[in-house]
Amino acid sequence: MIYADTPLTPEIRAVAALTWGVTGNGERLHGGEESAAYQLDGHVIRVGPVGRPIAETEWCHAVARHAAATLPEAVAPVPTPDGATVVMVAGRPISCWPYVEGGWPDSDVPAQRAAGARLLARLHTSLATFRPPPRPVPAFQESGLYGDPPQDALELGDPALDRWLAEFHARHPLRHPLHGDYYTGNTLARDGGIVAVLDWDETFVGAPEVELAAASLEWGDDEVGPSREFVAAYHEAGGTAGELDEEALAQLVRHKLRREYAYFRKAARAGVRHDEEDLEYHRARVALFHKLRP
Repeated sequence: MIYADTPLTPEIRAVAALTWGVTGNGERLHGGEESAAYQLDGHVIRVGPVGRPIAETEWCHAVARHAAATLPEAVAPVPTPDGATVVMVAGRPISCWPYVEGGWPDSDVPAQRAAGARLLARLHTSLATFRPPPRPVPAFQESGLYGDPPQDALELGDPALDRWLAEFHARHPLRHPLHGDYYTGNTLARDGGIVAVLDWDETFVGAPEVELAAASLEWGDDEVGPSREFVAAYHEAGGTAGELDEEALAQLVRHKLRREYAYFRKAARAGVRHDEEDLEYHRARVALFHKLRP
């Protein structure tokens, strides 16, 4: 997948130096889709997409900061001298974060998969008492979550799934902030343990079961056995989500897959070029959406 280049401009460098005292050449870090990250002087400067409202970014950062107060692995932004966490430069939200050494964990390794589940459980526990104001802009994952057919994924229309989601949320009233995109690429591992949770741009308030199911898909590599192991390890660690039967796990995963479909289409419209490997992955995820239909 080839994303549009987001440069570390002289204007952004000047703001980083003036606001946070961060200077250096700037090494582009791997990953990032809508945002880009550069390592400078022991910190990371994140350059967000044009048009993202500052209020939305600050809201997400508030969730990260709350988690970091009790969870050592939660990486929170460095505040500016006036206590904010975002500075706008040419329409882009700019933020500064501590740099954490590490690499992506391997979800094929059972010990690392279990560690990811236990960390998610502790993350949910740390966020369960936080009551932020309403999110300024709905998160991408929220579209269709409560039973309204998502208009950006009409090709995967499924009235039965829509009804099930509405009924599920009526039966599961617990809501608290969620990371929103908890997969291996947003965590870092070192010396066999997971040391960081990154990238809070998609955080939102929702039922923890929604995130548990989505994470089990990602950390289980689309396989039922490893996914179930992830869910079991999460519950053993005392996470806030309730038990998920086979239907609930499948339907919540299907919501996640439908949002992925919508994001793929959104990226293509924005000019992202997908290679054959990306297209094959996309086709496999759509096939899984249909295969998991109860």
